[in-house]
Amino acid sequence: MDTTLLPLAYWHWIVFGVVLAMLEMFLVSFTILWFGLGAVVVGLVMLLVPDLAFSLQLLAWLVASSGFAVLWFKFFKPQMVDKTTAGVARESVIGEVGQVVRVPTPPNRGVVRFTIPVLGDDEWDFICEEPVVAGDRVAIKDFSGNTLVVTKR
Repeated sequence: MDTTLLPLAYWHWIVFGVVLAMLEMFLVSFTILWFGLGAVVVGLVMLLVPDLAFSLQLLAWLVASSGFAVLWFKFFKPQMVDKTTAGVARESVIGEVGQVVRVPTPPNRGVVRFTIPVLGDDEWDFICEEPVVAGDRVAIKDFSGNTLVVTKR
């Protein structure tokens, strides 16, 4: 019985790569995709060099897959980290102190200005249970939608 491997054609590698990329949809690790892309690269190389030895095909697959994985985890993924304060918990801004710019007069809300922007904005609408005048200092007590609930300091 002949135990030699059948020669792989370029399309074998491309199909293998596509199957691996499709398997990524069912996994949460985001790692198999790079092996699939490596296989597609080997398939494209096989278009240019159809009689490439199987050991060199495996080596090319290993190098391409590792290269894609390193590029993703070392360079691209760290740059995709959300660097805004949009996800900051409201507890981190409770107690911040600002100055009343516009006094609340029903039905309008007042406006408070902070020296350091709070969640990306330095002026916020506010409601306060106590009477305040322009220039009073107020501290954030809570949020009510996009409006701050403040207390007089």
